[in-house]
This record gives sequence, structure tokens and C-alpha cells, in this order.
Amino acid sequence: MFKRIAATAAATVLAAAGLVACGSESGENAPGEGNDTVTIKIGTTDADQQAWTAFEQKAKDEGIKLNIEKFTEYPPVNPALDEGQIEVSKFQTINYQAQYNASAGKDLRIIGSGEINILGLYWKDHSSLDGIEGEEVAVPNDPSNQGRAINVLVQAGLVTLKDGAPKLTPTPADIDAAASKVSVVAVDASQTPSAYHEGRPAVINNNWLSRAGIDPASSVAADDPNSELAEPYINVFTVRAEDVDNPIYARLVEVWHSPEVTDALNKDSGGTAVQVKRDKEELNAILDKLTEEYK
Repeated sequence: MFKRIAATAAATVLAAAGLVACGSESGENAPGEGNDTVTIKIGTTDADQQAWTAFEQKAKDEGIKLNIEKFTEYPPVNPALDEGQIEVSKFQTINYQAQYNASAGKDLRIIGSGEINILGLYWKDHSSLDGIEGEEVAVPNDPSNQGRAINVLVQAGLVTLKDGAPKLTPTPADIDAAASKVSVVAVDASQTPSAYHEGRPAVINNNWLSRAGIDPASSVAADDPNSELAEPYINVFTVRAEDVDNPIYARLVEVWHSPEVTDALNKDSGGTAVQVKRDKEELNAILDKLTEEYK
């Protein structure tokens, strides 16, 4: 439920400007034209999840019709947003968006935070880190997850980074082997469950856990969603720069944090998704810092 003041302010802005913050291709459902709802075209790769069903219904209850554009892969979403094919996206982490902005020379902005999916270290037939010293830990090798996986080990006290190593985006080459309790091998993310089933500890992305029949609650260590090291991995709502202050788009962030969506998100993730509330100024500061690192 939105705060009354925020809702009133948003309504005042729209009424005064007489703007269609969003709309279907035919221009129907435009505020200020005698209609009770607006339509927002939003892109995601997660449309089949229970959270998105709850999100769509809750948004409808709030007077927003979601026109959900379903993507099967990440790469096309940001270009579609940049070219105006969609108005908002909700699929990526700050880290992924920073990589896109840096490589494509774009300036997509963040209007609000969603959840952060906790990343865990899994070790078959173990319930703690006891005995892990000297083991080789498998971590995903893709740029979006490798640094975070290494930082899971840093937070667990298993790995020490070399002086001067990048704090948020370390690689295996940045690990001080002599000062660390475990060694690290980087593999394709799809192979981390195989390492686990072979008896080796592995940092496994959440989307591979269910496919591999691994209980998300069985991790022996995990990153702290409130840690600075986890900030790049907050999932965010993204728009073009000119829409960063659009009050209707901002309402979507509030809807995502409703109890209905949060409950569904918890079911989707097996309890590994944690809602994060950060203001857009702070989120964009993190984005800009990371973008500079990737340039």
C-alpha cells in the first residue's frame, strides 16, 4: 500500500501535466482522459514466475495495466529499452546494467530496487564449513557472477585477496593463494552443480539449484545481502534517462515490494530472495561507479 502523501503527489503531477506516462500503442487508458488505469510496457526474462503473476495483479489493483514483454535471454532487453520498444525493464542486477552502459556507451538509469538473490556455497553431505580447508571450490566463470562468488568466499573467511585487488569484481588471479584456506577453479555456471554432486564445494547460482535438485537452504555459507560487496547484485527497475523521475514508473517499485509480490518471490526462490529498499540516487551512484570500472 502506498503512502498517502506519495500517491497524492504522483496524482497531482499527472493531473497538472496531463501527460501519458505510458500507454498502449493505441493510446488507450491514458490518465486525464476519463480512464482509471494506465498501461506500462515492461520487459523481463522472468515473466513465468509466480512473483510476476502477483505483480501484474497487484499493479492492476493500483490502476496500472502491465503489458509484459517476455524475453528469453538477457542481451536483447536493454537495447529494446534504449530504442523505446519497452518503457521499463525489471530483469537485471546493477552489475549487469553497468556492463551494458559501459560497453554500449548508454546511460540507462535506475528508478528503484527489487530483490537480491542470495548466492550460496554448497557442499554435498556437509552442513558447515568444518573440514573445508584445502578443498578446491568451483565458482562460475561468467563476468556477472565470478567476482561475487569469490566474495562469498571472502566473506566466509576462506579466501584472501591480494593488496590492490578490485573489491567488487575480483578474479581468481586476484586471490592470495598463500593466505587463503581454499583454492578456486572457475567453470561454466552450468558445471557448478556437477562439481557439487562430485563432492566438491561449489558456489552455485540460484537458477541452477532447482535444476540440479539442490535445496537452497542447504548452503554452508552465503553472501550478506546488506554487505557493500553484495550491492552490485541488487535487481533493479530500469528506464531511459529522461524517465528517471516519472512518478507512475516509480509506483511500480512500490507494487513490487507489496506483501503479495514478496510472498510469491519467496516461493519462487525457495527463500533465497530478499527484498531490498534503496533510493534511486544511491542505486545510480553504485551504477556509475561500476560503469567506470568496466570502461
